[in-house]
Amino acid sequence: MKTNSPHSFHIPVMGLGFTIDSPVKVARFGITSVLSIIEDHLIEAMREVLCKKENIAYHKIETHEDDHRARRVTAFLNLQDDIIKKQISKIKSEDFNADEDINKYFEMLPDTREEKQLYMRLNSCSKDERLVIETRLKESITAGAIDVNIMTKLDKINYDEHGNELPSEQSDALSALRGYANSTVKSSIIFSAGMNPRLFAYCETFSDFYPDSNGTIKKKIVLKVSDYRSALIQGKYLAKKGLWVSEFRVESGINCGGHAFISSGVLLGPILEEFKNKRQELVDELYKDCQSGLTSANRTLFPSKPSMKITAQGGIGTSSEDAFLTNYYELDSTGWGSPFLLVPEATNVDDETLQQLATAKKEDYYLSHSSPLGVPFNNFRKSSSEQQRKSRIAKDRPGSPCYKKFLILNKEFTDRAICTASREYQKLKIDGLTKTIRNEELLKNKIAEVEEKDCLCEGLGASALIANNAKLSHNLSAVTICPGPNLAYFSGTFSLKQMVDHIYGRLNLLNNVNRPNLFINELQLYVDYLKEDLAKNLEELSVKKANSFQAFKNNLNEGISYYENLFAKIKAADILFHKNNIQVLNAIKESLNQLLIPAIQKTA
Repeated sequence: MKTNSPHSFHIPVMGLGFTIDSPVKVARFGITSVLSIIEDHLIEAMREVLCKKENIAYHKIETHEDDHRARRVTAFLNLQDDIIKKQISKIKSEDFNADEDINKYFEMLPDTREEKQLYMRLNSCSKDERLVIETRLKESITAGAIDVNIMTKLDKINYDEHGNELPSEQSDALSALRGYANSTVKSSIIFSAGMNPRLFAYCETFSDFYPDSNGTIKKKIVLKVSDYRSALIQGKYLAKKGLWVSEFRVESGINCGGHAFISSGVLLGPILEEFKNKRQELVDELYKDCQSGLTSANRTLFPSKPSMKITAQGGIGTSSEDAFLTNYYELDSTGWGSPFLLVPEATNVDDETLQQLATAKKEDYYLSHSSPLGVPFNNFRKSSSEQQRKSRIAKDRPGSPCYKKFLILNKEFTDRAICTASREYQKLKIDGLTKTIRNEELLKNKIAEVEEKDCLCEGLGASALIANNAKLSHNLSAVTICPGPNLAYFSGTFSLKQMVDHIYGRLNLLNNVNRPNLFINELQLYVDYLKEDLAKNLEELSVKKANSFQAFKNNLNEGISYYENLFAKIKAADILFHKNNIQVLNAIKESLNQLLIPAIQKTA
């Protein structure tokens, strides 16, 4: 489906800092990107960086100031909004005959866009016609959006300097939401990691999330979801409050960057098929609920059904895959994340980490258990944070100092929650294990599980500070980076134009590398995950866990059947379904069938 956006892709949020200023880097070319707004310390540091670059006076918002978390977010977003407006104004004043950004803007557009076709006519038309076309082109220039992300699970309660609990409105997620709501930007907020009723309800207090008399929503709500059921439940919860979900962003549960919210073996293809088949049903049901919610809230009703986008991301690596997803599943846009980590013009990756990524091999990317959230986390073996973690263990000082406390969720040993990656927690946990476990091998494995947890608050923001020569937070320079496994198929560093040309099929950055398509890659990742999880639980397998494993395997087999039918329907005309992929699919199917789930009997 076509949209008004100049491009058919967006750059999703990556970590805390990798896309934190991507809007000022790519929005002037019509490209939408997403930044995290949960980490106010990093946001304030990057606001200072941008002010210095733009020669704008910087006035620090101190932590002791009233509502500093929300005000930092507002100030940072307003700054980026102002910078981008100036950039767009400058581009519109540029000469098409010079080596200017205005040419880069149109050169990167999809070839199917009317503006691109007009641009291609510039050098072959008369002088008078050229003036008319140039005017039309300049009028068509549209900035990409400054979209923001809140991971809903990052919502700790905060305290004042005397240790008194602050009101719930001062929690991390609610403060970030308020900061966004009070900003000048017109864009979308993406809620990821599931439902947070307190956060969702807080949206009701800001008019920008509701339609005006024309049905226009200044700040739109986007939900990142893993399946249709999740979309329906969360969508209805919001709709009944009069809050419209303008986009459901479907992400692969495992073939993605950052935290991997593993599904129960349900694959991306079947998930997107359900969205395709039930899309109108979803729109109709949520629209009915939303109009009722608006009426109850005494808000302006939508004059007609508003648009609802369905987009997808996670593991897309070729223009053929992108085109197939868009056309077959009738998507409005696709998300290209990890490959942009190799594009310095678009993201913040320090030189050392960038070179490590540019030369990395497939085995350097792995699914870890390093996140204090307790959710599988895509990790990079060569990262300086991983080396730091191992060094601390070698020095008998496992764990991290805990300064920012965004992930303090554990109360196993303390009245007030602490982080499982912290030095405090790991010492207490390891001491307890040592006293209670006599089997040396079991003790070793349990301690390794504890020590695998690593600090994300500092590591996921360090690269942005290093890349911009900014002051490091607490002098910690170790970089955590969380690319999706798909990055293994990209080598080198690229310009923004090169990556965009790759997305649209004008350039191939994979150099004909042997790479199964995204569906096959995801399937293999899930089979590997099932095998590893089964092996880890085999000795103490409960009835419930055995049934869970069997359901997981059944879902994978159903997904394989879906792909067999899909491949047969599409035939081999599309490179997406060439013979090699069918052979790999058959091999994975055989491997899965050989995996036996023990039958556990219930005890009397």
